Amino acid sequence: MSTLGIAHINIRAPRALLEQLHAFYREVVGLQDGPRPPFTRFGYWLYAGGHDVLHLIEASPEEQRLVNVITTVDHIAFKCTDLPETTRGLQQRGIPYRVTAIPLSQQQQIVLKDPAGNTVELNFADAS
Repeated sequence: MSTLGIAHINIRAPRALLEQLHAFYREVVGLQDGPRPPFTRFGYWLYAGGHDVLHLIEASPEEQRLVNVITTVDHIAFKCTDLPETTRGLQQRGIPYRVTAIPLSQQQQIVLKDPAGNTVELNFADAS
């Protein structure tokens, strides 16, 4: 077998949190809603560059999904464009973030938290 890359990330959450995550990943990260097979469980598939990259699935009522906890998964990272517009949007929404310059490159990163407390990294190939 040869692995070609990551297919998608799946986040499961209760319905109210799922709706907050859906809004966050569309409005803040810039993913778009896209086609999703007719599964019995409610959810969304969010797309970037024509590919589904994030699946948001409603957790069943008996599931105990923890939020704002430290796990072995550290963060979710996305390739992005337009650093100035992104920082303006975060400031307008009052979302805390930090910007980090990557040594020996022109890359900048914005690091923030989603509504479930997951760390999200937005990577910009250059500072413009």
